[in-house]
Amino acid sequence: MMSILPDVLKIIVFSSILFVWVIRYANIVEEFKSYGYPQWLRDIVGILKISCAIMLLNHSEQVAKVGASGIAVLMLAALLTHFKIKNPFSKMLPSLSLLVASLVIISQS
Repeated sequence: MMSILPDVLKIIVFSSILFVWVIRYANIVEEFKSYGYPQWLRDIVGILKISCAIMLLNHSEQVAKVGASGIAVLMLAALLTHFKIKNPFSKMLPSLSLLVASLVIISQS
């Protein structure tokens, strides 16, 4: 079972990021506005998250680890933002979940 865990997590992380950054993009626009972050930062974060998510699906474990590492860094930054603006834990849970999943992917791949 442990051997398929990284692959399952890769699919979950990939799907989650695409769902939030493509289907629910209007929500992202509003969130970044409420945080006081500029549009260019939102666009760079989106490009990085989607690029890293795509890397997760690569057949090369090294490329997948780079993608997972990038997502882990971005999720850590997201958590710091949530702490900075004092969001409740429920708002931090998605970022924390993706951070943990990325760390598992890195360690198990």
